[in-house]
Amino acid sequence: MQQDIHDGGAGADRHPADPARGIPAQRLHTPAEAAAEPPHPGGRAARRRALTARRTRRRRVLKWTGGLAAFALVAGCGGAYYAYQHFNNNITAVKVQLGNEAERPKPVADALNILVIGTDSREGLGREYGDEGSAGHADTTLLFHIAKDRSNATALSIPRDLMVPVPECRTPDGKTIPGTARTMFNNSLGQEGRDPGCTWKTVEKVTGIRVDHFVMVNFDAVKTLSTAVGGVEVCAAKDINDPDSHLRMAKGRHVVQGDEALAFVRTRHAVGLGGDLTRIPLQQQFIGSMIRSIKSSDTLTNPAKLWKLADSATKALTVDSGIGSVDKLKDLALDLSKVDSGKITFATVPVLDDPADENRLVLKQPDAAQLFSMVGGDRSLTEPAAGAAAPEAPAASAPAAPAATSAPAAPAAPGGAASTAAAAVDAKDLRVTVRNGSGTPGQAQQAVDRLVAKGYAKAATAANAPVATATSIAHPAGKAAEAAALAAALGLPAEAVKADPKLGARDGLVLVLGKDAPAAAAAQAAAMPAAVPSEAPKDLQRVQGDDIDACAK
Repeated sequence: MQQDIHDGGAGADRHPADPARGIPAQRLHTPAEAAAEPPHPGGRAARRRALTARRTRRRRVLKWTGGLAAFALVAGCGGAYYAYQHFNNNITAVKVQLGNEAERPKPVADALNILVIGTDSREGLGREYGDEGSAGHADTTLLFHIAKDRSNATALSIPRDLMVPVPECRTPDGKTIPGTARTMFNNSLGQEGRDPGCTWKTVEKVTGIRVDHFVMVNFDAVKTLSTAVGGVEVCAAKDINDPDSHLRMAKGRHVVQGDEALAFVRTRHAVGLGGDLTRIPLQQQFIGSMIRSIKSSDTLTNPAKLWKLADSATKALTVDSGIGSVDKLKDLALDLSKVDSGKITFATVPVLDDPADENRLVLKQPDAAQLFSMVGGDRSLTEPAAGAAAPEAPAASAPAAPAATSAPAAPAAPGGAASTAAAAVDAKDLRVTVRNGSGTPGQAQQAVDRLVAKGYAKAATAANAPVATATSIAHPAGKAAEAAALAAALGLPAEAVKADPKLGARDGLVLVLGKDAPAAAAAQAAAMPAAVPSEAPKDLQRVQGDDIDACAK
């Protein structure tokens, strides 16, 4: 990544000029010109020291640039450092409001988690891509984890169609946006004025993984960055003709840039089964190939190419104020540049079709909680830890996972509840309505989060109930076993379950939280083991960063 200031001969390179900022072109001296320079006022020794200082400064600039460019391309969005003021002024920084620090997941010392958000805003593009009239939703999102020892990294793709709870959030201008118990993940940005801080809070709530920074880009970043690096090689396993993304590509390998690169990463209807889950592996292939392209080309050591890349990248870049300068981005980028591309794992969060809507997705449990625990616990997906035994539960900061897809039965309860020998109940199709009667705000949503993590995918909040002393579960006739199983899953006593004649055969269970709910929730969290799984979930979709055989199918 270093370059001597004397190379280049008669056609020696020049520093790129920027007349708008008063930066003139500065040609590097050839060896002959350097020798012919007039004597330095301080003598030969002083001249040698001056030349050495200049060489060191320029090498440092190239080193910083290379590190930041590596981060930019891994993230699929970008940034670089060449002329400090120029690029620093290109960057847009946002101060996010994250609320109560005590409610956030705990950090892992020295590990880094970067939220990369690709927004579908079409502002200024003049194209048919994107969501017209919108500030842009979270169209493509990756949670990029960099291990504390910088030996590996994991990029988790979060499907835009995943149904999740979006917490209440506050924008920098002081606007409070109410949370919602269940909506598409991509609505965590743009919808009702939500900013990247809302997406940040949503990711922390869903995954239990602490986010350190965010980077957001628009469609234009893919176009300009792929062009700046001279194109990115991609592979198609079959002919592709997608009128929605405007991609027409013959089977085989291709080098794409500009509009064709954007069309490739947005293609979903003409490959696989269609939909967002089909598009994600294409994006992983593209980003992995871009990393390899940058590392194997002369982009990082060619000042002209580097300037073009950095200028394009920083204009498309929005970040949180914590990394809102070139210096801070440089430090972050140098950390990431230490990771070998073969040790970068791209994976998709485990999901299932939403039972309530076949066009939406829900987390696949316990797989999702297992994966979140690994990433949050700084465990590599590249290879299992040597001699490590798989623990029984995820890290304390990750959502709890059920031991099986069915909840266990509970002791007998009034109203015909199941006995301890009753058959296990399938939790994923059972509707559970949660009402807060604890008198403490926010308890209902927290309970829903715990239930979803335990496999109750259809759990949802409802209007608050009158304040109650103890938590209870009401069930209609014929669903005593389901109610008993829910009580067991929540650690409630048998007497908490009761039949409610007002509930009909088509109704689900009603969980009313009492004054004891906050203390019970805290006790459950404290009892959760802190062990981290040693192996990834079975059938996890993933691609390694050095996989040159990945193709769009």
